[in-house]
Amino acid sequence: MKERTTVVVGVTGGIAAYKTCELVRALVKRGRRVKVVMTGAATRFVTPLTFRTLTNEPVAVSLWDDSPGDPVHHVSLAEEADVMVIAPCTANVIAKLAHGRADDLLTTTALATEAPLIIAPAMNMHMWRKDITQANIAALRARGAVIVDPTSGDLACGDVGEGRLAPVEAILDAVLAEASRARDLEGRSVLVTAGGTQEPVDPVRYLGNRSSGKTGFAIAAEAARRGARVTLVTAPTHLADPFGVEVVRVHTALQMRAAVLARAGDADAIVMSAAVADFRPARPEAGKIKKGANAPDAILLEPTPDILAELGAREGARPVLVGFAAETSDVERHAREKLASKRVDLIVANDVSDPSLGFGTADNRVLFVSAEGTEELPVMPKQAIARALLDRVRELLG
Repeated sequence: MKERTTVVVGVTGGIAAYKTCELVRALVKRGRRVKVVMTGAATRFVTPLTFRTLTNEPVAVSLWDDSPGDPVHHVSLAEEADVMVIAPCTANVIAKLAHGRADDLLTTTALATEAPLIIAPAMNMHMWRKDITQANIAALRARGAVIVDPTSGDLACGDVGEGRLAPVEAILDAVLAEASRARDLEGRSVLVTAGGTQEPVDPVRYLGNRSSGKTGFAIAAEAARRGARVTLVTAPTHLADPFGVEVVRVHTALQMRAAVLARAGDADAIVMSAAVADFRPARPEAGKIKKGANAPDAILLEPTPDILAELGAREGARPVLVGFAAETSDVERHAREKLASKRVDLIVANDVSDPSLGFGTADNRVLFVSAEGTEELPVMPKQAIARALLDRVRELLG
């Protein structure tokens, strides 16, 4: 593990940039290595020399500052970062980040980094209230960015209202919270399952479910970011492979069982977020079933193996086991029954009867159910759920 956490601090062009000096000083005092990247507009408010003096590190401003033989700036900064925070962050830079525009060193670094991104907006209250600004904030939050909301107060323009940079202490707390997660799973092996299995009826049809795999992919990506060796066993999805994760693709429950059991012995934690079919056609047809007199009146089903129960039944030392329960009623009761019957450490449960949450959506509302009690999380992006879940896994791993 690194001796020190590296925090890349982005500074954009706003009067609140002077407060970033306090943030940088506080991070340095707490033993963090701080590297500052500024927009050209930010240098109108605070000089790079100020941040260089506070950090004892070079300050990056331009994409064209590199000398021959130096690493590409936005790539090297992005790879060094354990956490990236942009404070203050103007409406303009928020819009760029939300739409993937990278036209200066700060935005290219933010786009290239795999580190968690913390954004502390600051702007005029009318700009903050605009629908487009709120939509951009919502888009960034849905992708996992941590937003430290501005407060109300006197603004530089003379107005009084929301848009004032959050207190330095609040931004510092957010950075330290993310920094504490950086590399905290180093040396651990995490196995994650995702997606919904597909059980063939004939060569062109299958029994399946509505799972998108988004939660499992978010968990795998978050575990990898935190230093774990991650294997993701996934049923078919339309999602790109998470960075730094070994991906094993399967279709059926039997294939998922084989892939999981072959790797379970090396895992410190197994997170079974996949929606594995409970039943499969007992006799899939060799050819496509046609309409007409020869079409079957019924499809005979048989149960699939219960992978989670098999893992829970293993004797001796075993990994931390996390199961998922998608329910339509009595969510907590069913989750607690599953916790006991499968002999797992934690159940993540949610109510899939709400069409606005769960399958295929960016957000969800879940319960963490364990022997110690039940924790109800508010509606939040699936990336945030992944962070909270892996915090629990880290505690269970000791």
